Amino acid sequence: MGLKERSEERRKRMVVHVAKNFEEAEEWDLKYWMGKTPRQRFEAHQALLEDVELVQAARARWEQKSAARKGHS
Repeated sequence: MGLKERSEERRKRMVVHVAKNFEEAEEWDLKYWMGKTPRQRFEAHQALLEDVELVQAARARWEQKSAARKGHS
C-alpha cells in the first residue's frame, strides 16, 4: 500500500480531540492509547516507523537532486 492509500485509510480511522491545554492533551492521549490493545499500539508504532522511513528516503532523494542541481549551476 502506497503513502497516498495509507493516508486516506488513516483519515477514515482518525480520532481527534481539541484540548484546552497541554495537560488535557496528555490525559486524553493516555486514555486513548490505554484503550487500545497491545497489538493495536504495536501496529501504530510500526506504522509510524514506516512513515519515518518514507520521509527520510524522500528527504535523501530531495537532497541528492538539490545537490545535483547546485553542481550544474
